[in-house]
Amino acid sequence: MSLTEIRKAILKQKNPAQALVLQRFFKTGKGEYGEGDIFYGIKVPEQRTIAKQFKDLTFDDLKELIKSKVHEERLITAFILVDQYKRGDEKKK
Repeated sequence: MSLTEIRKAILKQKNPAQALVLQRFFKTGKGEYGEGDIFYGIKVPEQRTIAKQFKDLTFDDLKELIKSKVHEERLITAFILVDQYKRGDEKKK
C-alpha cells in the first residue's frame, strides 16, 4: 500500500454534489473559518472503509497525507493513526 494508492481509492469515492454541501456547512469561503479547506464529498462510513483497507500505511506516508488540504484525506489519516496506535506495542506508541 502506498500514498498514491490511497489517494486513488479516495478519488474513486469523490461525490461533487456532496462536496458542495460540505463546503457550505464547514464555511470554506473567503474569510470564513474553513477557508481553503477542500472537500471531496465522501461520507464518513466510506472513509472508515478506506482507512481499514490502508491500515498498514507507513508513518512517512501518513505524515504526508495529514498535511493535505483535502478534509477527507486528513480524517482518513486520523482513523488510520488511531487504529495503528491501538494495535501498536509500547515502542510504537
